[in-house]
Amino acid sequence: MSSFTLDEIRRATGAVLWHGRAEARVRGVSTDSRTLPRESLYVALRGANFDGNAFAADACASGAAALLLRAENGQAPRDLPDGVPVLLHADPQRALLALADFHRRRLKCPVIAITGSAGKTTTKNMLQALLEPSLRVVASEKSFNNDIGVPLTLLRADETTEVLIVEVGTNAPGEIAALAAVVRPSVSIVTGIGHAHLEKLGSLEGVAREKAALLAALPSDGLAVLNADCRQLPILRAALRSRVITCSVQGDADLVARELLFHGAGSSFRLGPLRVTLPLLGTHNVSNLLLAIAACQALGLGLDELLPRIACLQGGKQRLERHELAGITLIDDAYNANPESMRAAVRVLEGLHGYRRRVFVLGDMLELGPSSAELHHALGAEIASRSVDLLVLVGELARAAGAGALEAGLAPARV
Repeated sequence: MSSFTLDEIRRATGAVLWHGRAEARVRGVSTDSRTLPRESLYVALRGANFDGNAFAADACASGAAALLLRAENGQAPRDLPDGVPVLLHADPQRALLALADFHRRRLKCPVIAITGSAGKTTTKNMLQALLEPSLRVVASEKSFNNDIGVPLTLLRADETTEVLIVEVGTNAPGEIAALAAVVRPSVSIVTGIGHAHLEKLGSLEGVAREKAALLAALPSDGLAVLNADCRQLPILRAALRSRVITCSVQGDADLVARELLFHGAGSSFRLGPLRVTLPLLGTHNVSNLLLAIAACQALGLGLDELLPRIACLQGGKQRLERHELAGITLIDDAYNANPESMRAAVRVLEGLHGYRRRVFVLGDMLELGPSSAELHHALGAEIASRSVDLLVLVGELARAAGAGALEAGLAPARV
């Protein structure tokens, strides 16, 4: 957990120390007045439907050691508890990022940053599970990968941290570059490029250029770990000035999953001379695992050491999460959706054997921009080509997927 004096916070962020002793110290940083640790700094963010300044008293009641609040006409908010140190800043969210940048410069541990259109959180979870038996790891919680989640992740690390894993996401051009400048990764992983956030990124090439910013942030002695099966690999490579390791389930890479076999509980494959057993569904999870293995090996862990840990990996919530219900196997992949992740999901469904019927339930895929109807339509055609007995559609956008499935030959009674 990070620790700062109020004077360090003032100097790092440009905040004004409105009340309190400069040498007073906080331990940890939080933006949530309900869950903040005692003796921590409360940073009052403002969103469309909330104002963190309004919860300053609650933060004090929870044990905050100091408050970083939004200045209101150059003044502190009224009705604050007596005696609590207060720092004021015009934009506490910008101050949070600046404090994380200051703290990152103090950290000595390697930092692994992960981005991609799909598979970020799964790869992060795999990497964390593989490293934790050997090293003290701090990793992004859940899918906290935006301009709030990234600085909070950095601020959870301290001098005892041996590896820091940071998930980095984006919704618009330039966001990854801004976050990468603070994260300053030692290792950057790009899981792949897909049709996600096209509303603002415009095209697959635009997505690739945005993700490539995480590679451009690497130092010359850093390491990029890339999915060689990604069609936009040349765009990613163009951003590199560091060493690179490529991974593939198709061949022609530094790490290749060969002799890939699937079974009801997951898959197995040969990696070099060793056979790897992965208890997670889908070819895409084999790709994610290869990326995690490459990063682990870069930190000095051998594959023979990793094998028993790989065999115990667990999937994330609502990411091909399997439930057995009274004769029905329900696979919940509802966390998020884009065309690539849905194609991966339908391939998983097709690969499951020993069932009377396979039902695929598809909702709307959002933030796909002007190509949304076309991408839904193409996905429907893909589903029709797979062994799906019934396609259930939910939402207005999903209607285009239904049309695509019908045009590709799926019987109307099955839609």
